[in-house]
Amino acid sequence: MNIMEFFACHPKAALAFSGGVDSAYLLHAAKQYAREVCAYYVKSEFQPQFELEDAERLARELGVPLRILDLQVLSVPGVKENPANRCYYCKKAIFDRIIAAAKSDGFPVVLDGTNASDSAADRPGMRALTELSVLSPLRECGLTKPEIRRLSQVAGLFTWDKPAYACLATRIPCGEELTRDKLAATETAEDYLRSLGFSDFRVRSQNGHALLQLPESQFAKLAEHRGAVLAKLKKYYNSVSLDLEVRG
Repeated sequence: MNIMEFFACHPKAALAFSGGVDSAYLLHAAKQYAREVCAYYVKSEFQPQFELEDAERLARELGVPLRILDLQVLSVPGVKENPANRCYYCKKAIFDRIIAAAKSDGFPVVLDGTNASDSAADRPGMRALTELSVLSPLRECGLTKPEIRRLSQVAGLFTWDKPAYACLATRIPCGEELTRDKLAATETAEDYLRSLGFSDFRVRSQNGHALLQLPESQFAKLAEHRGAVLAKLKKYYNSVSLDLEVRG
């Protein structure tokens, strides 16, 4: 089955839209081949502002309606405690919210952007998708991440080379309680590094300590901005260090 055939079978669909590479391409394909599509973005403490802005921009450029749904994810049982399977509880809450909204809007099926490169072993949230009967067209059609990037570039989507991005909660070790303050510190720190021109990086939080993970090619750039980075991040963390095992 190819993506055109998928939408011939599912001509009216709701799409869980994150603003990332995969769901962006899926939204583009749905705009082309589906009879009717609506994108749903769930805004929570785990999503940084730039992701919402990217989602809004792409939906606007494609001319697809976008509904923004609020979710107090730290209030979801099993999330704040940050267990190893936190992603399952979070994903289930997100899709419960989307499914309810989509049903109210008259959409019989909900789609997500899981692709053929994604391993179920690496994404515990995929269990929630299966339980809720969410369909993953990119995975079903055998589209891998490199192919999705290539097709996105051909389609002129600005997301084609967007770095992979995991939610803010992934910066905090399993077992360490999630709080709004910790998540806000992570977002502020990463926004600052992004403003300096860094890309494809993470600011990990470990009991009040910041661990920077950067591609090796950006180590020299970090050295140039060392003073400014320390001054900014030490407003939110007790100490700041660089993970030398990260290679890029």
